[in-house]
Amino acid sequence: MASRRSRRASLEDRVAELEAALERQAAVNAALREVGTAIGKTLDLDELLSLILARTTDVLGADRGTLFLLEGDRLVSRILMGAETATIEVALGQGIAGYVAQRGKPLRVKDAYRDRRFDPEWDKLTGYRTRSILAAPLKNHDGKIIGVVQMLNKGGREGEPESFTRHDADLLAALASQAAVALDKARLFCSLLRNNERLSETSGRLERSLRDIELLYQLEKAMGRAESLSDLARSVVTWLAGACSAAAGALLVRGADGELLLHVVQLEQPEAVRKVIVQPGEGVAARALQKRQLLTIRSERAIADPTRVRELVGIPVRRAVAAPLMGEGRRPIGALALYNHAAKPAQFTGSYGSLLELVSGSVYTHLRLFRAREERERHERLTSLGRLLSGLMHDLRTPLTVISGYAQLMEVSDDPALRGEYAATINEQFEFIASMQRDLLAYARGEKSVLIRKVYLFQFFDQLAKQLERHLVGTKAKLVLALDDSGTAFFDESKIARAVHNLARNAIEAMEPRGGTLTLGCQSDEESLTITVADTGSGVPKAIRHKLFEPFVTSGKKLGTGLGLSIVKGIVTEHGGDVDVQSSKGGTVFSIVLPQAGAPRSRRPRSMSQ
Repeated sequence: MASRRSRRASLEDRVAELEAALERQAAVNAALREVGTAIGKTLDLDELLSLILARTTDVLGADRGTLFLLEGDRLVSRILMGAETATIEVALGQGIAGYVAQRGKPLRVKDAYRDRRFDPEWDKLTGYRTRSILAAPLKNHDGKIIGVVQMLNKGGREGEPESFTRHDADLLAALASQAAVALDKARLFCSLLRNNERLSETSGRLERSLRDIELLYQLEKAMGRAESLSDLARSVVTWLAGACSAAAGALLVRGADGELLLHVVQLEQPEAVRKVIVQPGEGVAARALQKRQLLTIRSERAIADPTRVRELVGIPVRRAVAAPLMGEGRRPIGALALYNHAAKPAQFTGSYGSLLELVSGSVYTHLRLFRAREERERHERLTSLGRLLSGLMHDLRTPLTVISGYAQLMEVSDDPALRGEYAATINEQFEFIASMQRDLLAYARGEKSVLIRKVYLFQFFDQLAKQLERHLVGTKAKLVLALDDSGTAFFDESKIARAVHNLARNAIEAMEPRGGTLTLGCQSDEESLTITVADTGSGVPKAIRHKLFEPFVTSGKKLGTGLGLSIVKGIVTEHGGDVDVQSSKGGTVFSIVLPQAGAPRSRRPRSMSQ
């Protein structure tokens, strides 16, 4: 009987033990499920840490919980103190948490103050009394330690203190494993969010940069076609006002004498560039220039543009933004201004100001280049004006010789008809001199133009022959006209006559004193007219053939200036044509080729000699 009761008691104990184990396993499963559910609710790292600590502390019956994350060589903790979470830091190897992180294994401590690895400093600061400790490492999927979870002071069934058991350690290890995965997931998600934010910011900056680059590219193209300050103002303001949704704009330019000239452009009428002189500080653009800073005006009363400027703008100005045109460390040379933002809200925001400053730098550079080019062209004109005067004096010899000769003939002639013919020839030479004077003045002003008109070739070469007669007097040279085309052509008669005179005079001088044949020829096709001047002289020296058409190049001429062939080249180039030379010991042939495509002409072959 006693034996039966003993076996029964043993079975009851075994059942109780199994029931307790089953209860613990159910608790473990419930704990894992609760922690998993809690983890799945959020990916916010701080909120996730608080959930893990709260559920783990409840499941293990601990008084407090601490969760450390490894950051570099230190552990940063989240410690649950009632309803609050505090933060502490410890070094690797320091305290129980540092020891577990360094060794990578769970640790149970029954009495903290008897364990030399325990650091009581935190208890002293908080007044808390640590008794038992259970700590486990947090390992990610690669087995790398990312932190430590630590439970403090396990409570008994009736509030009596107990120690953490092996089952508690297993449970904490399981929870730590799940928590580590969740933390890795949360960290990855946070990292992705940060990367996405940075990517979005970078993408936005890149899009703005691309828009700015495209605008600058379009501006550069537009400014590159500008031939005057008005063109430049129209190009800049039109593009900028369109990009910034402005109704109008202005380019203020400081002249070399300090004068401030404002070029106003309205977007609805971009071709009309209105100009007005303003005083320093007078108006938005002038104030931006004076203060050397970006100005954003948000009220009509603060505009303060003079009445004449408001009238030129042509609209009631209520908003404006202006930026000075200045380079790094240099004095500003102008300003850009925009009036009335067309979109809603009708304000020029900071992005528009930034764009205006960006564009102003490009306009500043282009304006300086524009001025430098104008100054260089003016200097080149003044420098070459002396050369042109020398060339004019060189070319004047031909008409003056003709005038002198025919004046002498008039003096000895009593025939009124002949005297009238001589007078007409003299008048033609004076007109020729006047034409050269006009060319000189046009060059001094920077003008480059030719008067293309229909020319009757027979009359043209007949006049040339008569004018060249005076140069043939006293020489052994003779003139021959070989005209394959004596109909009509299109060119500037006076300038081409001047060019042929220069070539013919050089040919006559090249054949002295032996004499020879000077041949003026003319051939044509559908595309071009070719005028040739040939001589039978000794040819052009090889040493100067490659630079024959450069100014001041001459050879063996006592009174030569070296400008004759340079002038010929310039005249032919103005016609869009070309001049070529073929020379040998038997003579030289100059060919002037003038384009004639599309010009209506008739042809009448004829040859004559003089």
